[in-house]
Amino acid sequence: QKKSEANKIALAGKEETTKVDKHTINGYIVDGNSKETLIGANIYIKELGIGATTNEYGFYSITIPEGNYEISFSYIGYESVIQQLDLNGDVVISPALLLGNELNEVVITADEISLRHSEAKMSTTKLSVDKLKSMPMLMGERDLIRLAQLMPGIQSGSEGSNGLYVRGGGADQNLFLIDGVPIYNVNHLFGFLSALNGDAIKSAEVIKGGFPARYGGRLSSIIDIRTKDGNMEEMHGDISMGLISGKFNLEGPLIKDKTSFNVSARRTWLDLFTTPIQKINNKGKEDKEVLGYNFYDLNAKINHKFSDKSRLFLSSYLGDDKMTYRGEYLDEKENGDLVWGNRIYSLRWNYQLSPKIFSNTTIYRSGYKKSFTNNIEPLVATGYRESFSSKSEIVDYGAKIDLNFIPNPSHHVKVGLEMIDHTFSPTANNTTTQVGTAVPEVTKTPIEDINAQELTAYVEDNISIGGRLKVNAGIHVSDFIVENSNYFTLQPRAAISYQMTHNSSVKLSYSQMRQFIHLLASPGLGFPNDLWVTSTDQIKPEESTQYAVGYTQSLGNGYELTVEGYYKTMKNLLEYKDGLSFFSTSEDWEKAVAVGDGESYGVEVLLEKRIGKTTGWIGYTLSKSDRIFPDLSQGEKFPYKYDRRHDISIAMTHKKSDRMDIGLVWVYGSGNTYTLGTKNYVAIEAGEDRTFNNDLFSTFDQLNHVESRNNQRAPAYHRLDLSVNLHKQKKRGVRTWSFGLYNAYARNNAFQLTVEKRRNTDELYLKQTSLLSIIPFASYSFKF
Repeated sequence: QKKSEANKIALAGKEETTKVDKHTINGYIVDGNSKETLIGANIYIKELGIGATTNEYGFYSITIPEGNYEISFSYIGYESVIQQLDLNGDVVISPALLLGNELNEVVITADEISLRHSEAKMSTTKLSVDKLKSMPMLMGERDLIRLAQLMPGIQSGSEGSNGLYVRGGGADQNLFLIDGVPIYNVNHLFGFLSALNGDAIKSAEVIKGGFPARYGGRLSSIIDIRTKDGNMEEMHGDISMGLISGKFNLEGPLIKDKTSFNVSARRTWLDLFTTPIQKINNKGKEDKEVLGYNFYDLNAKINHKFSDKSRLFLSSYLGDDKMTYRGEYLDEKENGDLVWGNRIYSLRWNYQLSPKIFSNTTIYRSGYKKSFTNNIEPLVATGYRESFSSKSEIVDYGAKIDLNFIPNPSHHVKVGLEMIDHTFSPTANNTTTQVGTAVPEVTKTPIEDINAQELTAYVEDNISIGGRLKVNAGIHVSDFIVENSNYFTLQPRAAISYQMTHNSSVKLSYSQMRQFIHLLASPGLGFPNDLWVTSTDQIKPEESTQYAVGYTQSLGNGYELTVEGYYKTMKNLLEYKDGLSFFSTSEDWEKAVAVGDGESYGVEVLLEKRIGKTTGWIGYTLSKSDRIFPDLSQGEKFPYKYDRRHDISIAMTHKKSDRMDIGLVWVYGSGNTYTLGTKNYVAIEAGEDRTFNNDLFSTFDQLNHVESRNNQRAPAYHRLDLSVNLHKQKKRGVRTWSFGLYNAYARNNAFQLTVEKRRNTDELYLKQTSLLSIIPFASYSFKF
């Protein structure tokens, strides 16, 4: 460290007396076998004590004075490449790194540690895609979102849910990006599984605070996912079969070293077993009912390399869930279909304008659609033929350009511009026809499409000041045009890192965020009854301001400790008013919601082990999250539904040998809050004519009086998951059997709490409903 600083001082002194020519080293860092670019790989100049990292496309650029240097190229899990260079002109170096033969032999160098501490980046976690293969997951599915839930500051919501609740924010306050394109629905199986196929993912990063200026549109987190480009050298594939689904991944060259592809597909086969069983059970019954469900998803990408400076990517994501109901009764039959899913298409062009300037241009279409149809057909001479259908759809067409300009190692400037056209299309139709009548009665819900335009621009600069201080400063500018409103915002962002020693640093950040679209969420079991809506003349954009401070210490032998504290305020949050939900709202949804504010703060601790046969982390979060709505809870502050005081996660994997690895996950969380009435009284409801004549009293019911929202707390949540993977090298590839247990000690965690009356008595008690007990899983995969 001292030698590097002395060299920098000497070079600075030399530049004062004689002009020293500077030259640029640039290129891509790739996997030596597949030629897949590596995101976040490190470049380190030993003599100057400075370095750089590759961007999201594997590109790097660093400008230094001419001279003799030792350059190190490294990436965790790969063997480093060291190159001696006599620099006397601009040069392109694109090293190919090879995977380490044994994970415990891969060493994180002191240079890599120093670079990580000097980054002006905080509240950011890189999710290891390799961990998906060995970490125990529900049903044995490789689930990126469940992996994210194990990090401090990120909570899962209810039992079995794939929702992300980050630093006191809501599920809709997370921006999921697939290759830079937003995706609106990330769940399969009513929230139990992720719609993101782990086999298609190359890298993933979660940002909880200290947001760089290039990101916008959500308040709480950014989940930036990059999919595989495809092997440029040879064909490879992976076929997997589990208890509920089967999937495959296939990649390879279309033109060797020029064009590659990657395709990943998955489908459940639950319906292939459950539907025939239900039909057999219906035999001999007057009432016949069959409930079906299936999902699928497909990722596809083509990557073409025109030259070392120009590349083109064509990507798509398709995914649907479908639930069907078929009923046949004595006097009628009924058919119902509920379908929801995403369609994403994008075209990206990378072009290196100069050794110091890298550009990416993207055009895309992203859509989410939910539709429901239900038809009732009478089987007798009298009756009504009824048909109901509804649709909720959001479609985005977008175009953006991003530029990376790296004039010297002290500045990395990023600028960009994006235009998005949003269309929100809710519709509903209800048709009723009496049998024997020619003219049907049709009722249409008069909801017009809402069109909105969003324009964003940003500029950010990673600034190095001296050898220890780095700053990422920028501003995100947004203009959202909808109906008669024009919401223009300036969102400043800043993150500061001060490297105290070679292996320790302290960091600070400040972020302002705005969110122009909202998810009206109904309580219950993750059915897709939630409605995406836009800011309007009456509904303003959501806003947040977040402050964070952190300290990171490398402890040696691959251990690293990070402690962060944060404080976040939120404005213009939406919740349904008391007694209202998706099913009770008419076309005027704006009158059914309340608008309020939120506050959250906490401390997060992460102890991580990055290398060796045993790797993993221990995370702990101490936090508090509150809401205050003038129209709810008598205007008093109340805790957020997913306010948890304590949250603990332990995640570990152990590579016993090349043939076996073991995974363990243990989680603990304070119980979520819920609303419980404090008094009971008898309510009398009048008959249809709404007069209160004693002869027309129709019901006597016991009702709860609720004084405040979320006034009770459920029991603590905890569970243990275990898994083991058994690998065997075959002639044509590697076979893997995976076995595991979800909730290994069968903890009955609360999914729902309701007030019930004991049988044959008026005594009330609190009834707990549990959803998932111990669940074994097994899967088979073959990689070739």
